[in-house]
Amino acid sequence: MKILVINAGSSSLKYQLIDMETEKVLAKGGCERIGIQGGKLTHKANGETFVIEKELPNHTEAITLVLQQLVDKKAGVIKSMDEIDAVGHRVVASGETFTKTTLITDENMKELEKLSELAPLHNPAAILGINACRAIMPNKKMAMVFDTSFHATMPDYAYMYAIDYDDYKKYKVRRYGFHGTSHKFVSGEAAKYLKKKPEELKIITCHLGNGSSISAVKGGKCIDTSMGFTPLAGVPMGTRSGDIDCAAVEFLCRKKGMDMAEGNTYLNKKCGMLGISGVSSDFRDLAAARDEGNDRARLALEMFEYSCKKYIGAYMAALGGLDCIVFTAGVGENDVGVRAAILKDLDGLGIKLDPKKNSFKNDGSIHEISADDSKVRILVIPTNEELVIARETAALL
Repeated sequence: MKILVINAGSSSLKYQLIDMETEKVLAKGGCERIGIQGGKLTHKANGETFVIEKELPNHTEAITLVLQQLVDKKAGVIKSMDEIDAVGHRVVASGETFTKTTLITDENMKELEKLSELAPLHNPAAILGINACRAIMPNKKMAMVFDTSFHATMPDYAYMYAIDYDDYKKYKVRRYGFHGTSHKFVSGEAAKYLKKKPEELKIITCHLGNGSSISAVKGGKCIDTSMGFTPLAGVPMGTRSGDIDCAAVEFLCRKKGMDMAEGNTYLNKKCGMLGISGVSSDFRDLAAARDEGNDRARLALEMFEYSCKKYIGAYMAALGGLDCIVFTAGVGENDVGVRAAILKDLDGLGIKLDPKKNSFKNDGSIHEISADDSKVRILVIPTNEELVIARETAALL
């Protein structure tokens, strides 16, 4: 079985074609600047990289170009589209309507449209990608795989906000969590590495990147996660504020002359590491600026690291103990200094880092960075959200 995985953004589209018998990536790539002048496709297959500069007025044109490359004599990896058995689409928000991977039908698409307001930056883009694929490949089975599905196992006392209960029932305002495919993948890989059944483990997974979230995973199921109703909540991120007093938001809007929509954009796009440092949202830039004596860059990094440390402590309590901490995603997999700062002074909780092991060269494999006498195992595991989407799609079909 070959599964095509699609992750559509508002002006971009990433894809992978995966052979599920071996879970090998046959081809992958991405389209940039869809609907914007200067469109480009970067396609990787057969050990080569192919770049095509072409205007891509919409997602249909982008996906058509992708499919052309997949069957191309030189850049292709399949003889015809008949070899693609199904398509798995990444969708960010499921609301309470969908709690697991779901087959795409006309009826389900109508329900998905209603959920766009829960993730206005992400879901409409996913819908564009799905509709484009359905137009080009009307007879292919397709699935929508949700970032939120893994967190659907949270108990009500963990996902509820203390608002009027009738408003929760009417508007479905609650904690949903995100990055679920990543948290699911790395927690599963941790169990394999530790040679344990997921049911036997208590794990904290730290997906740290430009967007970051931390999850508590007990017995293979998520019991809590840092992101909330939207991906804005939790630890401070590249440009997102993370947790903030709601009254402070109203105060800022009033002082800056913003309405709530503008305030939401402000918190999502102009805050976080960028807002605090005034330098960049990129952690590499922040580290360089801090090392050159920029105190605001130092402050931004320490705020991030302190917030992650607090979530680890809180989730250790929620789990009733801890077997393993996992770091993943761009920052989690690559930033030696951030990992060390987050885990500093946690010896009293049985969490002890080995500085030498932590300084490994990232080669795409799993690395254990805990000290030999650490009671909690500490792992760095490269995430693979596309593989989870492909697995979920194959399982559904």
